[in-house]
Amino acid sequence: MPFSYPDSPVFYRKLRRTYPLIVRGEGCWLHDSEGRSYLDACGGAFVANIGHGVTGIGDAMARQAARVGYVSGMTFTNEPVEALAAAMAGRAPGDLDHVYFLSSGSEAVEAALKLTRQYWVECDRPSKHKVLAFTPSYHGNTLLALSASAREHYRATYQDWLVTVPRVPAPYAYRCACRGIGDPCAACTGDALEAAIRSEGADSIAAFIAEPIGGSSTGASVPRPDFWRRVRALCDRHDILFVADEVLSGAGRTGTWSALEPYGVTPDLLVMGKGITGGYAPLSAFVAPRRIVDVLAKGSGALLHAQTFSHHPVSCAAGLATLEYISAHDLIARCARLAPTFHAALEPLRGLPHVGDVRGRGLLAGIEFVEDKESRAPFPRALRFAESFTEAALAAGLIVWPNSGQADGTNGDLVMLAPPFVITDAEIAMIVDRLRIALDATLAAVLTPR
Repeated sequence: MPFSYPDSPVFYRKLRRTYPLIVRGEGCWLHDSEGRSYLDACGGAFVANIGHGVTGIGDAMARQAARVGYVSGMTFTNEPVEALAAAMAGRAPGDLDHVYFLSSGSEAVEAALKLTRQYWVECDRPSKHKVLAFTPSYHGNTLLALSASAREHYRATYQDWLVTVPRVPAPYAYRCACRGIGDPCAACTGDALEAAIRSEGADSIAAFIAEPIGGSSTGASVPRPDFWRRVRALCDRHDILFVADEVLSGAGRTGTWSALEPYGVTPDLLVMGKGITGGYAPLSAFVAPRRIVDVLAKGSGALLHAQTFSHHPVSCAAGLATLEYISAHDLIARCARLAPTFHAALEPLRGLPHVGDVRGRGLLAGIEFVEDKESRAPFPRALRFAESFTEAALAAGLIVWPNSGQADGTNGDLVMLAPPFVITDAEIAMIVDRLRIALDATLAAVLTPR
């Protein structure tokens, strides 16, 4: 039976909707108590990369819980955390070799940014305290992560509690000055970042944080191939730590373990989450190089960020089992092989009414909707087009992820796709068919005069 507030004692994330009760998952599918099946085209929240119902992950967690379920990371280490750290360090680019585990992406971003501040303080450069970030962007819901995010409808209520983060225009080709064609604009070359550094003063900037491939805030926008090399050079020249937020795009989602790999760029801190356990347990992490960690080891002796469930044995057992499953089934290579089929199947959607753009990399894609395709003018926010489309997709048995506000901070509608790496060609075709059904239903419901 479906559940809703206030009849259930659960404080739901949304209080004015009815929730189907999911009782089983298998591969790319979720099944509810009423017998309905849903094709999970976004991995829940970009999480279920290995698919639902992989019993081996739960088995590994149960074995660890039977041995020891919890120890404090302040006092002890444990076998799964040691093994998972070694596995993740082995996959990390460049000199990134020490892994700090937390529970959610927001927490990992928060901790990573706090580390950049502590690092500069312990280097006797306390003036370096600012964080630069893109607009649009999203990095999490804890207060520092939310401060770094340019998602105004999330920030508005808490504005008085947030710190000021200078903004840099994101390399968002669909809505930037150059439109991704011809001579690149300042946002797409990195000139906008350089201008922000000069404006704020490099001696005041601790870190620059960004998603290598756009998340939901820019709908899987992919920067030009040389963009991240320019970013790396600017951060090196001005002694700014580059924090790559790969909570959404990492762990193989874009066809490589790190989304930065194709560009030959290593960040100073790499933040990961979501797919590192495939959703079977809450787990996130940041990966740091010894050159940064050593400063703390020789100074205060610890990162000034505490979290009760950091380095958790059962969560790390889930992460280790997930990485082993990914390796055993060669799922990152499979993601890369499927990507051309996935994007080719989505490409005809560009011809549909009000589909402004389709973009992405690997098994990550964004579909942006507009009121006018020629001018790229967004729908008025009052229409709630992305939300209506998401509900229409759910009614058609398809799960997608909506986002709004990317066009100007208020208006803008898109949906994201991030299916499990085990998806088949037939299921990709089903996604496209159900997207068409959802668009027809949305246009009829939202744009038909009443």
